[in-house]
Amino acid sequence: SSLIPYDDPTLLWINSGVAALKKYFNGTIIPENPRIVNSQRAIRTNDIEKVGRTARHHTLFEMLGNFSIGDYFRDEALTWAMELLTSKKWFGLDKNRLYMTVYPNDTETIEKWISLGVDRTHLIPLESNFWEIGEGPCGPCTEIFYDRGEKYDPDNLGIKLLKEDIDNDRYVEIWNIVFSTYNSVPSLKREDYPELPHKNIDTGMGLERIVSIIQNAETNFDTDLFLPIIREIEKYTNVKYEGQMPFKVISDHIRAITFAISDGATFSNEGRGYILRRLLRRASLHARKLNINENFLSKLVPTVVKIMEDFYPHLKEKEALVQELVEKEEIQFSKTILNGEKLLEDLLKDSSKMISGIDAFKLYDTYGFPIELTIEYAEDAGFVVDLKGFEEEMNKQKTKARMSRETLESMKVQNELLMDYKEESTFVGYETLNKKTKVLAILENDEFKEKMEKEEIIILKETPFYAESGGQVADTGIISNENFKGEVTNTIKAPNGQHMHFVKVIKGTLKKGDIVNATVDEKRRKQIMRNHSATHLLQYALQKVLGKDVTQAGSSVDEKRLRFDFTYVKEISDKNILEIEKEVNKLILENHKQEINILPIEEAKEMGAIALFGEKYGDIVRVVRFGPSFEFCGGTHVISTGEIEKFAIKSLESKGSGVYRIEALTSSNVLEGLKEVTINFDIEIEKLINKGNSIISKAKENDIELNLLFDFDKTIKPTYETIIKRREMLDEIKIKIKDLEKEYLQKLSKKATSNLDKFLENVEEIYDFKTIITKLNNYEVGQVKELADALIEKIKPGFVFLANIKEESITFVAKASKELVERGINCGELVKQASIICGGNGGGRADFAQAGGKDASKVDDALSEVKAKVLSL
Repeated sequence: SSLIPYDDPTLLWINSGVAALKKYFNGTIIPENPRIVNSQRAIRTNDIEKVGRTARHHTLFEMLGNFSIGDYFRDEALTWAMELLTSKKWFGLDKNRLYMTVYPNDTETIEKWISLGVDRTHLIPLESNFWEIGEGPCGPCTEIFYDRGEKYDPDNLGIKLLKEDIDNDRYVEIWNIVFSTYNSVPSLKREDYPELPHKNIDTGMGLERIVSIIQNAETNFDTDLFLPIIREIEKYTNVKYEGQMPFKVISDHIRAITFAISDGATFSNEGRGYILRRLLRRASLHARKLNINENFLSKLVPTVVKIMEDFYPHLKEKEALVQELVEKEEIQFSKTILNGEKLLEDLLKDSSKMISGIDAFKLYDTYGFPIELTIEYAEDAGFVVDLKGFEEEMNKQKTKARMSRETLESMKVQNELLMDYKEESTFVGYETLNKKTKVLAILENDEFKEKMEKEEIIILKETPFYAESGGQVADTGIISNENFKGEVTNTIKAPNGQHMHFVKVIKGTLKKGDIVNATVDEKRRKQIMRNHSATHLLQYALQKVLGKDVTQAGSSVDEKRLRFDFTYVKEISDKNILEIEKEVNKLILENHKQEINILPIEEAKEMGAIALFGEKYGDIVRVVRFGPSFEFCGGTHVISTGEIEKFAIKSLESKGSGVYRIEALTSSNVLEGLKEVTINFDIEIEKLINKGNSIISKAKENDIELNLLFDFDKTIKPTYETIIKRREMLDEIKIKIKDLEKEYLQKLSKKATSNLDKFLENVEEIYDFKTIITKLNNYEVGQVKELADALIEKIKPGFVFLANIKEESITFVAKASKELVERGINCGELVKQASIICGGNGGGRADFAQAGGKDASKVDDALSEVKAKVLSL
């Protein structure tokens, strides 16, 4: 499975072998085969600081596992584990080097190990050997350790290392076997947990660890999984590996980055994208320790691909994309690291000679500085780092993440009733929307009932109702007979595949065994089919226009719209969107007939059918073709593309670095859906038009002629071009209004200054300087300022004080030449005095000031006060 859990929003990454199988363990779905074996790539970053320091910690690892869903249990699991590990036919490990930890109360496991030849002294009871995360399946576990010998036990502690759970390189855990026996219930003591109706086996063996032991390597990094990458780093750095930490960190992190991006992740500031960013930054900083300051991580990607491509062919397909994204991110980080170094430089100027824990954590969390690097910089400058404070901040983050993880990762409690319900129910909704059928079961509050009287769940022998899956919403409709009528509000699949109909009673009573008519809402279903088929055409069009780098990251289809998420590293232009939309409409006009085939999965892949990456498919798959569009799909579709009628893209949204979301519309929803978008543009445009008309009206009051020429076309065409046109119109009117305001102020200024002679008639000479202290009416604020500037130039050395009355509000503006300021005139004080008299406030500098007032009847008093103050100089 992909590292990205597309169908499990509770996880950022697939982080264990069982994570991809949760729906089988909690009973949501019953697998076709109860015995499952997998090699699951996984990412964990909770111990990221240990990567490179220890022999075995990694961010990306492959977990080998065998699982039983209600089939074999303890005896078989332990027998086969011992055979695989010790048989000369398989791994051929020395049995005497194996040690097992067990849960103290799990006597069955203890006795089974002894029966398989394990010495009792090699069995270590530990209370921690009980696997439990939140509510759901849980149980005791046994961990198998391999003793690498005294060479890896410098303090000669021996078995004490295991008994006291001391971190060490001597006893390496290679396999964990969980006996999923109970349902964890938070309100109960462990000994009171109820047993699961179906007991399961969950095992996990780290590939990197077992390879290290089989190849007799010093560490996991000294195996053929890592050494080719390390040798490549040696070439670039001209530095010998010799077990150095930077080589381990870089080789580990570039593996994780390569797999994650190939599986659909991208760099960003949140979620899994943020984790990827941290990995790259940590690797980049360790590269600096090897004296590599240029971008080189992207050059290691081909080596990772070469090691793994035989097992993961998709890595080769995504190699160029991974290199491009990694190189871009490296370049971006080069800029970020400079900012981090700048912050560090500022911190190293502090007189306390200490970098606080909060600042050290900020450097770590925001700028990617490992704490060792911060300590190194600090020591060079004679500073110390508050490591205790740093640990406190780190623990806060870990606690928050752990609480979130424990809440989200817990499996659902098994529903015994539904897991045991095997009565066959058939979906006939591909062929018909109306079916006369039998009521097999009525379910209320996890209990089967004989009759239905309120909102309950119904299972039918045959049903035309599609159950929500594959991004397509469930059908709704009516179930009825002569005695009953109920509304189907939702349909989902039971663990064994039956369709469960959520029914709200409209009238009457329904009994188990009744014959009913099951009728799907035809109008709604047809619109869903249009949207689902259009989604297929959209994916084809995206790959045709943008290239094969486009990878689906999810979709959602209902009767109103379709939503399609995809990864793409470049910018998408309006021209691209119109080309994509045009290509979909071309396929609609060509009226391609629906072709449905049921094929072996390998044959479908060879024929070029597109599968949703990370989705699990059986050996036999359903594929849907519309002309050049060819995809795996279990959904419902139109008979021919012409039925879609019309397709329009409503929006393109960037969900983060390299992830886009398109929302689109079909048929009768096109115009209404586009109207939802255009109405927001129209409101903004009309506001700006009204603002323009207001400016023109004000200008007219001042005998100024202005014009606003703008063609507001409210036409809604059934295409994304309508959105582009609205956006362009909004941009156009914004510019026009800005220009109109500018023109108005310029003409106001010109008009104000053209009448200077009129104001100069009011000049009074006081001692050896001139003043103009006067009243104006209906001037704009900007106009008053311009007038004051122009008048002071004409009379300096001098002083100008203007009081403008406009719509019951007053603006005071004062201006003084340099000479008068030196002699004691203070414009700020004078306007403040005037504004107080008129019930306002304000102030400013000695040479220029502005204030406001409310009481126009007091303006003359204010001007007299100003004149008196000036005369008193």
